[in-house]
Amino acid sequence: MTSLASTPAQTHPLSGRTEQIATRAVFLVAGLALASWAPLVPFAKARLGVDDAALGLLLLCLGLGSIVAMPITGVLASRFGCRSVLVISAIVFALVMPWLVLANSVIALAIVLILFGASVGTFDVAMNIQAVMVEKDSGRHMMSGFHGLFSVGGMSGAGGVSLLLGMGLTPLMVTLLVSALLVVLVVTAYAGLLPYGNREAEGTPLFVMPRGIVIFIGVLCFIVFLAEGAVLDWSALFLISTQAVDPSHAGLGYTMFAVAMTFGRLTGDRIVRTFGATRVMVIGGLLSAAGFLIAVFAPTSSIALAGFLLVGLGASNIVPVLFTAAGRQTRMPPSLAVAAITTLGYAGILIGPAAIGFVAQHLSIGAGFVLIAVGLLVVGIAGPAVYRR
Repeated sequence: MTSLASTPAQTHPLSGRTEQIATRAVFLVAGLALASWAPLVPFAKARLGVDDAALGLLLLCLGLGSIVAMPITGVLASRFGCRSVLVISAIVFALVMPWLVLANSVIALAIVLILFGASVGTFDVAMNIQAVMVEKDSGRHMMSGFHGLFSVGGMSGAGGVSLLLGMGLTPLMVTLLVSALLVVLVVTAYAGLLPYGNREAEGTPLFVMPRGIVIFIGVLCFIVFLAEGAVLDWSALFLISTQAVDPSHAGLGYTMFAVAMTFGRLTGDRIVRTFGATRVMVIGGLLSAAGFLIAVFAPTSSIALAGFLLVGLGASNIVPVLFTAAGRQTRMPPSLAVAAITTLGYAGILIGPAAIGFVAQHLSIGAGFVLIAVGLLVVGIAGPAVYRR
């Protein structure tokens, strides 16, 4: 087991307003980049002529790339700094994005998705490492606001790409425009990106095996991300099968969730300052669990939609609070802790859809949602332990 520090440390000046603005910008970039792919999925399916099963396996490649890249990002950020990692990964996904619509075989698209997932995953971890340090330097809660910009970027990316496609632009033209926008945003933020990945430039190891509180935080992130993935992938089918909602309106479940999530995060810093991180976790876990249960047992579709809204509100600030906790723990360097919990969290997004599918096959989608509600109750109950000194 590697010890944390025994050699003299070289400290860096505290970050300020420039770094705060840059951090918001890179969270916006990450949301834009990832969500821009969603409207392009039907074009990829039609271009390759694959069935739903093959498409599902292809989509897993994006997550696979992220999961492989995320654990080593903490090491890269510690050695080369957040700025270098963010800029290089942004260049990679900007270059790769047009190939999402140019790849004309299953193998080619699988490789492109792995590269896209790896670059976006690397960017995601590095921006959270920067966010942890910038928040610490500010002396106030900022993490929810940062993640709120990611949600804004996601909604803008999916909506903007859909709008451009609807205006008659070809998928290639759209991806080139998005890539250019992402590069411009990163270049604009460059001066505020941290040239280091740890507060101490020396005296911290490049690798520490996750343990103790870091694993505990990671497991809680896994549960919350699993819940988010379940709403994304299964809420529409759930509403169709249980509430006889017309397929054209079935996406309202996720829409309600996403709007509530974005609103909750944009107002989250004030909420955390008012109620404290522990209460946010406890109340958030209980609210999101109640939302799933309301959706499952709702007598009408309107009440079910209200349940998904409640899930979004409750879950919105749990992950930001957990990232803050990862930055404050002392069991391992914050950069490595953030990489570890981000990897565990994204594993939840990957495993979640498959797990719900397994439960749905043997019981029902509703039964899967009930199990997730139980997990979210555990998250709420675990809140006091996360911030226990």
